[in-house]
Amino acid sequence: MKNNNTIQKLYILTGGPGAGKTTLLEGLSDNGFTTVAEEGRKVIREQLSSHGDGLPWINKAFFAELMFGASVKTYENIIKTIDAGPVFFDRGILDTIGYLKLEKIPVPKEMEITAREMQYNRNVFILPPWKDIYENDSERKQTLEVAERTFECMYETYVEYGYHIIEVPKVTVEQRIRFILDRIESIP
Repeated sequence: MKNNNTIQKLYILTGGPGAGKTTLLEGLSDNGFTTVAEEGRKVIREQLSSHGDGLPWINKAFFAELMFGASVKTYENIIKTIDAGPVFFDRGILDTIGYLKLEKIPVPKEMEITAREMQYNRNVFILPPWKDIYENDSERKQTLEVAERTFECMYETYVEYGYHIIEVPKVTVEQRIRFILDRIESIP
């Protein structure tokens, strides 16, 4: 089961939408690292294909519930199968709580308890809003202003739960990868 050594291998990439998290994750994967895709996009794709209403532009609370459940399930699967090396998550369980706070939806007590129990490495990498690369698509409908507020909310949420935030600079993907790897190599 999970132990402190396993938790220390679990790294989160967070921030607002459109800051380059997915591209960075793909770069880490291309370099041989284990990566975990964002649950929110998976939920959106599933809800769109099934004509469900668990979408952030239809039913924010239901979307958050689906996203949280998927994040917990993924976390549990990774904990069971992790063997060596770091694992990089495109968002973590706490991102759902940050989303609920952003949307001013009460956070269920069970979510808070689960988020405190299911921990990651205390160093969280956050990508700041980046106007030059921000794009909307069929799954990302937020404005840049909402992306900026999301960044702030994620920052505050992770700090509230005792995580140390490391802001990733706005540089090339290769430079971002090197920045992250340099930081995790120097973390005791």
